[in-house]
Amino acid sequence: MATENADSALLSVAIEDGAALHAAHMPFVVHGGLFIPTPRRYRLGEEVFVLLRLMQDPHRLPLAGRVVWITPAGASGGKPPGVGVQFGDHDDVVRRRIAACLADYPDVTDDTYTL
Repeated sequence: MATENADSALLSVAIEDGAALHAAHMPFVVHGGLFIPTPRRYRLGEEVFVLLRLMQDPHRLPLAGRVVWITPAGASGGKPPGVGVQFGDHDDVVRRRIAACLADYPDVTDDTYTL
């Protein structure tokens, strides 16, 4: 999974495989969410815009979300620093695409970036 962008409110993330998507997926968040590793600092409730590329799809999916989870640098358990972004009410396309990708990897049971 790769992220990088100069604008702090804009996150670009590419998730290359099912294990990485499973680790980043936050199904326990209302409307769904995704953990995005980043060294940048954010505040809870901060609005962010994400450009998400899933697997081998060359198209980026845009989503506007809100920071609902923060893992600081040096967190216990070796978790990477980053933020959990809650999807907006209207991000149905992103939710459906993530669900379809996860369905292709039903046996992935690795740890997640959050819980």
